[in-house]
Amino acid sequence: MLVTKRQKEILNFSEAFIAKHGYAPSIADIRQKFGISSPATVHQHLKNLQEKGLIKREPNRHRSIEIIPSEGAAPTGVRVPILGAIAAGLPIESYPDTDTMALPEEMGADDNSYLLRVRGDSMIDDHILDGDMVLVRKSAVARPGQTVVALVDGREATLKRFYVEGAKVRLQPANQQMAPMYFEPGRVRIQGIVTGIIRKF
Repeated sequence: MLVTKRQKEILNFSEAFIAKHGYAPSIADIRQKFGISSPATVHQHLKNLQEKGLIKREPNRHRSIEIIPSEGAAPTGVRVPILGAIAAGLPIESYPDTDTMALPEEMGADDNSYLLRVRGDSMIDDHILDGDMVLVRKSAVARPGQTVVALVDGREATLKRFYVEGAKVRLQPANQQMAPMYFEPGRVRIQGIVTGIIRKF
C-alpha cells in the first residue's frame, strides 16, 4: 500500500492528537499543523487515507477521524504503566496495577511516565473528567500552577493544581464549586506532573 509522506504525517499527527486530547483533530487543526492553505487539500488527504483503510470518517461530522489499527500489527509506541486511580476530589489512595498502554512518543510518553485513572470532578474546568486517564511525568518538583499528582501525608494521592502561599502549600481544584486545600509543606510530596489526557468515548 502506497502512502505518501504527507498522508503518513497526517495519520501520525491524528493518532497522537487523539491519544493526547481524547478526540480527533479538526480540519483546521491539520491545516495549522502542516501549513496547508486549502481545506479541500486536507479533505483529499483524509479521503485517500480512508480509501486505503487507515482511517474511518463519518460524513458531515466534525472531528470524526478514527484510526484503524493494522491487522496483526503489534502495538507501537512506549508502553506506559497504569498505576491505579487518582482522585480529582478528596484525596484517595493510589494503588498498583499491572495494566499498561502503548502511547505514541509524540504525546510525550517515555520511560519516566505513567497513567492514572481519574475519579471525581474537581478538575472539570481544566477538562479533566471522571473516567479520563492522565499521563504523568515523574517529578518531585513542580512550578506554581502546574497540575500535579500530590501525595498527602505519605498515603493519599490527589490530582490538583499546585501553589505555594507563604508557609502553606495550596492544592487548587479546577472546579468553582470546590474549595482549595491547604497543607503544611512537609505533608505534601509531589509525585509527578500531568502532561496529557486520554479520554475514551
